[in-house]
Amino acid sequence: MKLGSIFKKQNIVKRDVFKKKKLTANDRKSLISWLFLMPSLLGVLLFFVAPFCVVIYYSFINNPIQKVFVGFSNYANVWNNEAFGAAAMNTLKFSFTAVPLAVVFSLFLAAVMESRIPFKSYFRSFFLSPLMVPTASIVLIWQVMFNYNGIVNKFLMVFGNNKIDWLKSDQAHIVIVLLFLWKNLGYNMILFMSALASIPKDLLEVAALENANKLQIFWYIKIRYMSSTILFVAIMSLINSFKVFREVYLMTGDYPYRSMYMLQHFMNNTFASLDYQKLSSAAIIMFVVVSILVYFMYKLEDRYGKDIEG
Repeated sequence: MKLGSIFKKQNIVKRDVFKKKKLTANDRKSLISWLFLMPSLLGVLLFFVAPFCVVIYYSFINNPIQKVFVGFSNYANVWNNEAFGAAAMNTLKFSFTAVPLAVVFSLFLAAVMESRIPFKSYFRSFFLSPLMVPTASIVLIWQVMFNYNGIVNKFLMVFGNNKIDWLKSDQAHIVIVLLFLWKNLGYNMILFMSALASIPKDLLEVAALENANKLQIFWYIKIRYMSSTILFVAIMSLINSFKVFREVYLMTGDYPYRSMYMLQHFMNNTFASLDYQKLSSAAIIMFVVVSILVYFMYKLEDRYGKDIEG
C-alpha cells in the first residue's frame, strides 16, 4: 500500500510538472503576441485614446487656464448655439441623403457590372477614376461645372431655363451630394462586386432550378449574403460624409452659403477662435450621435443577416 501511494504521488507530481511546462509554453506564446502588438497598441493609446480623454476633460472645464469644473454647461451652450444647430442640421440632412444614395447606387452598379454588358472594363475604370484625382482638381472641375457661368447653367439655358447660382443658393446641397456620389461610388462598387463574387454558386443554381426569378434571387439571396458588406459600406460612407468639408471649404471658404455650412465648418471656426471648451463639447456630441447611428446599423445588420451567419 505504501509503494502504491508513493507511485501515485509521483504520477501526480509528474502531471503537475507537465501542466506547468504547458502553461509556461502558452504564456511564452502569449507574451510574444503581446510584444508584437505593443507598438500598435502604444500608437493607438498615444495618438487616439489619450487625445480623446483630453477632449473629454476640456469639455467639462471653463477654460484650459483656470480649469474650473463646470459640469454640462459647455454642452448646453453648444446645444443652444444657433451656428451649431444649423451646421448639425445641414450635416445630418446631407448624411441621410448621400449615404443611402451611395449604398443603393453602388450596389446597382455592382449588379450591372456583374452581368454581361459590353465595355464593362471601361465603365469600371470610369467609376474608379475619381479615386486617382486629387481633391484640388476635383474642386476645380466642380467649380467649372457649377459656376454661375459654368457648363451646367449653359446646358440649362439651351432648354430655356434661367441661370442658377449653385454655390450660393439652396441648390448648393445638390452640388455636394453629386460631388460625394461621384467621388465614392467607384470604391463602394468594388466592395459590392467582391461580395457578389463570394456568394455560393450552387445556391444560386438551386434557386434558378426552383424557378426563382432574378429579382427574387437578388433580394432573398444576394442581399442577405451581402448584409455585412452593406453595413461596412454604409459605415464607411457615413464617415466619408463627414469628410466632405475639404471639398466644400476649397470651393466656398470658411463661411459658405447657409445650406453648405457643415459641422466641420463650425469646428474649424471654433478652433480658429481658440474656444477649446466649445470645440471639445461639439466633438463629443458629434461622437455620440455617430456612435448611436453605427449601433443601430449594427443591430439592423445583425437582425437581417443572423440566419445567414448561422
